[in-house]
Amino acid sequence: MKGYKRFNMANKNFDPSKQQRQVLDVFCDEYQVNPRRIRDNTGLERQRVNDALTALENAGWVEKRARGLYRLLYDGECYVEQVIRCEGNANE
Repeated sequence: MKGYKRFNMANKNFDPSKQQRQVLDVFCDEYQVNPRRIRDNTGLERQRVNDALTALENAGWVEKRARGLYRLLYDGECYVEQVIRCEGNANE
């Protein structure tokens, strides 16, 4: 799309907290998720999931596509690929 500019650029210096990493981990297997799915997979309380999603959205790592539906953006995807999956492989 010509002339399209992404206004909320991802924060490359953002260092996700433990809870935010748990939320990002759910995106390893799914492109889009809802908060309920995240709660079921992580065991986090509703407010903790909402706080994590808000912080990740503000950092430009996830995007709210519709009410209750989030998807991973490029920088968040890079983090999942490089950090979470690599750490998982290193522990094996």
